[in-house]
Amino acid sequence: MPWKEQVAFVTGASQGIGEACARVLAGAGASVVLASRNLENLQRLAEEINLQRPGAALALAMDVTREEQIQEAFRRALDQFGKIDILVNNAGVTHDGLVMRMKRQAWDEVLNTNLTAAYLCIQQVLPGMVRRRYGRIINITSVVALLGNAGQANYVASKAGLIGLTRAVAQEIASRNITVNAVAPGFIETAMTAGMTPEAREKLASRIPLGRLGQVLDVAHAVKFLASEEAGYITGHVLHVNGGLYM
Repeated sequence: MPWKEQVAFVTGASQGIGEACARVLAGAGASVVLASRNLENLQRLAEEINLQRPGAALALAMDVTREEQIQEAFRRALDQFGKIDILVNNAGVTHDGLVMRMKRQAWDEVLNTNLTAAYLCIQQVLPGMVRRRYGRIINITSVVALLGNAGQANYVASKAGLIGLTRAVAQEIASRNITVNAVAPGFIETAMTAGMTPEAREKLASRIPLGRLGQVLDVAHAVKFLASEEAGYITGHVLHVNGGLYM
């Protein structure tokens, strides 16, 4: 299917990796639905995309911890475009702390945002994908899902859960020509890493064989590949984008 005939829905699209994914998919020719809580940022991004290709982007305010908002956003997306071919589950948060002192609220917030929301979004797109016998679902997990990370038990559990979700759903719907994969970024230059001291950044980069933090486009291009026709025989896979940190 040509990119110009496809519709992608990207969660957490107002900044960072989600914004980069939306830009790359739109640049390839797909129409994009931009969803996050920050409607102002989404609208600016949608305006940029629509200047190049009128009507190619739709901005929707959506809190992924609110099931009714997820349902409403997907309803509006389908009203606008009629279908969703690509789902990128990118929305995520951190709420760090040692597990011994971690409040239940911090655990629930991270699990609901990073894992439960992905399950809810997948449920929204599957009926249409199954009917059309086509779809690409890409979940953004993390290198820490495989390495672990002290002080992030909730985040690590949520990202590891995404890998399990990816593989389970991939097996359920492979016969319908729907692929489900995950991208596991390493340490990427985003708002989450912007506050690091130069010393901490240098120490972190020294752990990475390529000697640097990744860029959001490194992740976005991996997402684009998994969404493409060229990746049609790949499902249940975790694509590592981490500069060699996890080998």
